Amino acid sequence: MNKHGTKSNYCEHCGDFHDSAKEFISSVKVGETIPDYEFEAYQADDTKTMKFSDFQGKWLIVMFYPADFTFVCPTELEEMAKLYPKFKELSAEVVTFSSDTVFTHKAWHDTSEAIKKIEFPMGADPSGKISYAFGVLIEGGESALTPDEGQPMRGTFIVDPAGVLRTMEIHHNSIGRSAKETLRKLQAAQFVDAHGDKVCPASWEPGDDTLEPGMDLVGKI
Repeated sequence: MNKHGTKSNYCEHCGDFHDSAKEFISSVKVGETIPDYEFEAYQADDTKTMKFSDFQGKWLIVMFYPADFTFVCPTELEEMAKLYPKFKELSAEVVTFSSDTVFTHKAWHDTSEAIKKIEFPMGADPSGKISYAFGVLIEGGESALTPDEGQPMRGTFIVDPAGVLRTMEIHHNSIGRSAKETLRKLQAAQFVDAHGDKVCPASWEPGDDTLEPGMDLVGKI
């Protein structure tokens, strides 16, 4: 029993006890700090242990995809690999996650021409606890839209240098994402972070006009 007098249940996915009176699909919410999970990652032909707090002080793109050796995934990761230098120029890091181990990441990296281009860390989440925490884990069910039980959906999360989640998008696994759009969102997030009195309108690109919220704009846009 917890302090509210309700039952707390142990979750095998994240290793935490959940309050049945206050249960959420995801523990990660825009405007809140992401959990500081530790994970193994494959990078530069080596494995390492990392945690999200290692990236504090930088912007971070956390990108989930279903599995290695699949079809849509390498097209997304290759596109991200090509734009990775631009993310680095913006003081941003990229970390990808799937349900595979670091050894599978290495095997895929060694055999796929697209994946060989990746220089950012490829995180391993075989237990599904990180995917669960970010709300992208496909759990058991009979829905035709979720046939890949135990794998993450295509989720992309932008985290600011203080570890606070700024944007999130989640796709069904049949729909590929755009790394260019993720870069645009990062640029918008960085702009409003530096200019707190301004906001970015639809499809804003660096150099475009922004808006300064106020009563004088009401009904005039």
